[in-house]
Amino acid sequence: MRILLTNDDGIYAPGLRALLPELRKLGEVVVVAPAAEQSAVGHSVTLTTPLIVQPVLGDDGQPMGWAVEGRPADCVKLAIRELLAQPPDLIVSGLNAGSNAGINVLYSGTVAAAIEGAFFRVTSIACSQEYRKLEPINFARGAALSRGVVEQIMQRRPPTGSLFNVNIPSSDKGPIRGVKVLPQNMAPYIEGYDRRTDPRGRVYFWSTPDFNCPDPHPDTDVTALAEGYITVTPLQFNLTDAARLQAMQDWPWAPLVDGVTDITKSQPKE
Repeated sequence: MRILLTNDDGIYAPGLRALLPELRKLGEVVVVAPAAEQSAVGHSVTLTTPLIVQPVLGDDGQPMGWAVEGRPADCVKLAIRELLAQPPDLIVSGLNAGSNAGINVLYSGTVAAAIEGAFFRVTSIACSQEYRKLEPINFARGAALSRGVVEQIMQRRPPTGSLFNVNIPSSDKGPIRGVKVLPQNMAPYIEGYDRRTDPRGRVYFWSTPDFNCPDPHPDTDVTALAEGYITVTPLQFNLTDAARLQAMQDWPWAPLVDGVTDITKSQPKE
């Protein structure tokens, strides 16, 4: 099996380095990842600046892949379009330092790289490791568990282009309680900002690392992760609101002429 490994923490991130040998147990792995950290960039891509690519060696001194001065989605695009001799059978993005559960998937560069892979009809899996800021991350544990989930997903031969989001609970929660396949939580997170003043008297804000979901929906990825379960969520990138689409197709749209509309023609008479 040919595997493309990428991430958003950067090609030198310990999470990626821990996941690499684990994925090599499943097949041939090539790394194409950002040259620097790209956390929370979402699905942005580079348009107006060049994407500089440099070959990178692994810890064993052998060629490992390429570092790209771009976004996670750029890495997947370049890998498939330009860098790989053959398209991969699987794309894995991770192992991210921090969970990507709930609405955080919309901000995540880790998940965005997996979504980009699914665009190309390649089965793609985003893997993230929950952790508490004051404690070291056990990436070796998280990588081994991630590989176990990836292996089981691929054993079931998911349809081409399938997309999955995997979260590994923090090691301080004790032994893994199991694996749960659950929907993405849609309750909002509470975030904070540290208000400061610079030496010139200008006010600025710095996003704090502490955020939480105080009222998560039950039986979702956020709640199960908090309980010590590995969570797996199948995702899709079609954002169309099907029910609203059908309702809007029955609207009496007013005629438009050169961008000007007379909405009175579409209003019911009293």
